[in-house]
Amino acid sequence: MKRTVALLAVLVSFAAAAYVLPGSSIIRRMSAERAELRLSTLRVEGSLSFGGPAVKEAGAALGTPTDRPEVQGDGVLSIRAPGRCRFEASVPDGNAQSAVVQSGGRRRVQGTEIPSMSALVSQVCPLLATGSGNVQELKEAVIRHLQNLGIETGRTGLARFGGEVAYVIGDMAEGRPQFWVYKDSFRPARLRYSDASGTAWDVRFLDYNSPATGEWLPRTIEVWRGGQRNLRFTALKGDNRASLPDSLFTL
Repeated sequence: MKRTVALLAVLVSFAAAAYVLPGSSIIRRMSAERAELRLSTLRVEGSLSFGGPAVKEAGAALGTPTDRPEVQGDGVLSIRAPGRCRFEASVPDGNAQSAVVQSGGRRRVQGTEIPSMSALVSQVCPLLATGSGNVQELKEAVIRHLQNLGIETGRTGLARFGGEVAYVIGDMAEGRPQFWVYKDSFRPARLRYSDASGTAWDVRFLDYNSPATGEWLPRTIEVWRGGQRNLRFTALKGDNRASLPDSLFTL
């Protein structure tokens, strides 16, 4: 009898551990966590590096030599919630700048476009610049965004990312569109999708415990394309009381 009870306890424990929340519940919890931050404005300065095929793209856009394994410089990410973002890039030995602005789902490039920067802004804005609005509306907006990227929000699983357990929303098969959310904190972890040309993108959100960004933003954002890291932005200084004029986000 004792053996049977022990076996049942193990089976119940295993079933509980294997249970995965539905996609809508995961996204609602994530949206509620973001809303509680009451983010209005945020300006983050940090280091920026371009690698792989982005070396030539960044070199051409920023006016710097491309005969090196990486192009390194400075990045500034500005956010006005809800849904307005700007990312600027410059390099010390360059003679040009490049910026991407997104507002209300529309995007504009200032200067020559660097595709990995556009990918960063296109995912940061709908996922991290949500503000403190109605949680149900925030959830529905995120679901629409994910579904527009081809992610099956009704399918979920578990995986490990950066040493942490994460929920995976979408088809678990390799190469399929997916949205990953850290299981313990319900913060965005990773977004995998393909654009209209079939190019595979992987935007990664790493380390939310930095003094520079607190819970507002991950310390590091990486953009991978076709299995190669194209961009890494590492926050060094953040200000959630920054005065950000409307002109920064003009389309």
